[in-house]
Amino acid sequence: MPSLESLPTYRLDPSSWLVLAAGAVALLAVVPDRIWRITRTVVTIVHEAGHALVAVLTGRRLTGIRLHSDTSGVTLSVGRPTGPGMVATTAAGYPTPSLVGLLGVVLLAAEQVTIMLWASTAVLLAMLVMVRNAYGALALLATGAVVVGISLYATADVQAAFGHAATWFLLIGAVRAVGELARERRNARRRPGPTRTPMRTTDADQLSRLTALPAAAWVGLFGLVTLGSLAAGGWLLLS
Repeated sequence: MPSLESLPTYRLDPSSWLVLAAGAVALLAVVPDRIWRITRTVVTIVHEAGHALVAVLTGRRLTGIRLHSDTSGVTLSVGRPTGPGMVATTAAGYPTPSLVGLLGVVLLAAEQVTIMLWASTAVLLAMLVMVRNAYGALALLATGAVVVGISLYATADVQAAFGHAATWFLLIGAVRAVGELARERRNARRRPGPTRTPMRTTDADQLSRLTALPAAAWVGLFGLVTLGSLAAGGWLLLS
């Protein structure tokens, strides 16, 4: 009978503990409603950054970004009211946090946490130039202060932990944001006729007017992208 000393032992690599702990922190920032009401603003910032970037890339003229205390936001651009550019701009919001999360996974795998932090700072500064309300400016400054502080004063281990937590947060938060969109539209349809709130301003409903796909199909597409990104990003982080 082999001795206990000869039996193989299996331990998680320290980096695996870091990834798991960062994921747990991200869950705590997304799942509890009281905390999510605060942290969701970060997802909104990335959401609106997606609208803004695609608007510029498709030749539209970006005129302003607004972030509101209820964690909603709006990005304004000038150009053709219909067509591929408008569709791409409108569709970019909900998938962007997930795609940024996947980009974070790639940078973490390449051990480029510093690039991740400074790229985030550059995006926040660019948005600050275009923001058009006081709360939006405050939200961007507060988020930027955290990122810059981590970049300049934190140790490499703390930066790595922050990068992993931020990546998990975007991947998980994007899924919850789409879930809220679906629930909001479902609840609006269930209200009695006179009190029913028409869903005209959500990205999905705007896309239904711009394309042949119904709003529910767009919500489903957003869900597939965010869930797929979470599955892929989580697998890459943990593998």
